[in-house]
Amino acid sequence: MKRLFDIVVTLLAAVTWVPALLLSMLAILVLDGRPVFYVSPRRVHRKKSIRVWKFRTMRRDAESIANRDTVPVAGTRFLNIERTSPLYTWVGRKIESFAFTELPQLFHILAGQMSLVGNRPLPENVIAAIKESIPWAEDRFETPAGLTGPIQLAGRERLSDAQRIVLESSYCRVARSSYSMWLDFLIIYYTVVVVAGLQRPFSFSEIRKLIARFDRVGVLDETALEGVLEGEQPPG
Repeated sequence: MKRLFDIVVTLLAAVTWVPALLLSMLAILVLDGRPVFYVSPRRVHRKKSIRVWKFRTMRRDAESIANRDTVPVAGTRFLNIERTSPLYTWVGRKIESFAFTELPQLFHILAGQMSLVGNRPLPENVIAAIKESIPWAEDRFETPAGLTGPIQLAGRERLSDAQRIVLESSYCRVARSSYSMWLDFLIIYYTVVVVAGLQRPFSFSEIRKLIARFDRVGVLDETALEGVLEGEQPPG
């Protein structure tokens, strides 16, 4: 069901994402030159890793100047480089603002390597850093990585690492036990309206409630949240 949803929605939406992808490619090529794409190995499902493609939005030498090991955002082990970093090119910053950076990953989706909705793929060094404080972080890989997911409804800077892992593992549990196309559709829809500024970002509790609405077999235990958010146990 999830694979069918991915194929049908991706192909139907091609009328919008193909022009956006081509325009982004042209903009980077004309305004900043090659390479147009940034490729790096990322974990996408359980122990499976692939070389994930995205648009290059930073300087060519960005990886030698600052990487995910040396320039973490304060207070998070997901180790994102700040959006205001001077490493971003002018055209890269524009592509980031339109949320077009990950569009090349639609080809991973068509190839069956990723899903439209899921948790974002991560480099192994980031996974290792997160597991130092949240040992059960591997739970987030129980369903295929996605182009968007529950975290994108809040924005990556608005959640703590523990909150992020709770939501990601909660999505995996519900998607595996009682998958609903409607949940995936709502996550895609809300991602679009939040990115477009048509709705305020969701809070942690709002995203958790959205996922819990589709928990038909009771895999989520709300009473376990306090311990979960301290990183002591996986979410029940």
